[in-house]
This record gives sequence, structure tokens and C-alpha cells, in this order.
Amino acid sequence: MQGEEKQLTEETTPAPTQSRGTPFDKGEFSAWQLAGELGYTIAIPIVIFALVGRWLDNLYSTSPWILLAGIVISILLSSFLVYRKVSRILK
Repeated sequence: MQGEEKQLTEETTPAPTQSRGTPFDKGEFSAWQLAGELGYTIAIPIVIFALVGRWLDNLYSTSPWILLAGIVISILLSSFLVYRKVSRILK
């Protein structure tokens, strides 16, 4: 009886080299990872386009038109990138 119990526990316990299914394994969904990726996907284009727009507005004295155009472009770009990431996850 004890030999059978020992054998069952050894078989069901994963070896240290086996994957234990951590949330960041390749191909596995993680809400925290998705939130981080989407945050960067939205924030980086807005910051870059806003800074470039502000710099161009100061250079050409067109304030605030290029800044606003950059923000609109970044919103469109971020929306497209978020849609593409989410649609890949939902497939």
C-alpha cells in the first residue's frame, strides 16, 4: 500500500525541469501582460506624436495645429494596434 502511494505522488509531482504553467509562458493568456502591452501600445504613440507635433509647431509657428494633428494620428494608430492585438488573442 505504501509503495503504491509513493509511486502515485512521484508521478503527479512535476520535476523541477518541467514547466509549471506560469502565467507568462509563451502562448498562454495573462491579463496583466495584456494590460501592460496595451498600456504601452496606447501611451508611446501619443507621447511621440505629441512631442514631435509640439516641436514642429514651435519650428513653424503653427501652434497648436500640428500638435493636434499628431494627437489625432496617434489615436488612430493606437486604436488600430489595440484592435490587432485583441483580435489575435480572441482567435
